[in-house]
Amino acid sequence: MREEPRSGCAINAAVEVLGDPWTLIVLRDVIFGGRRHFRELLTRNDEHIASNVLASRLRKLVETGLLTRDDAVRGQKATYTLTEAGIQTLPVMVALGAWGLRHRPTTPELAVRARLLAEGAPHLTNELMDELRETHLGVPRENPTSPSASERLRQAYEATRAQGL
Repeated sequence: MREEPRSGCAINAAVEVLGDPWTLIVLRDVIFGGRRHFRELLTRNDEHIASNVLASRLRKLVETGLLTRDDAVRGQKATYTLTEAGIQTLPVMVALGAWGLRHRPTTPELAVRARLLAEGAPHLTNELMDELRETHLGVPRENPTSPSASERLRQAYEATRAQGL
């Protein structure tokens, strides 16, 4: 993995880490799906990522400091944890989702999170980032709300999915 970006451009520096579609999909599944183990990232992925691609992207995310991987002993599942840099990709995901809603075909149940985050940004995004910090970094939220941001997004997804059935 190259340490120095090709140029001093901030967009290029970000694209070198985040510009691969599978990298963003893996981050999406960790951030929004709460998936933290290889097997669940592999089997609960709507885009059907191949195991070798997933392994490569997880390695890259750890190498670039967006995830950490615990040292699981033989026979145990390794757990991937977001770093602060990984958590700070959430606004990028929100912006990509809002763009996708406006310019690309989507389905109601898979677009509901993007719509709610776009409508509730930046407040809902900040709430979710605080929740991710609590879950992944052990930093307690200052003002825990009930239901949490992730719970509200999950409920909206489930309600939209039930309407489509």
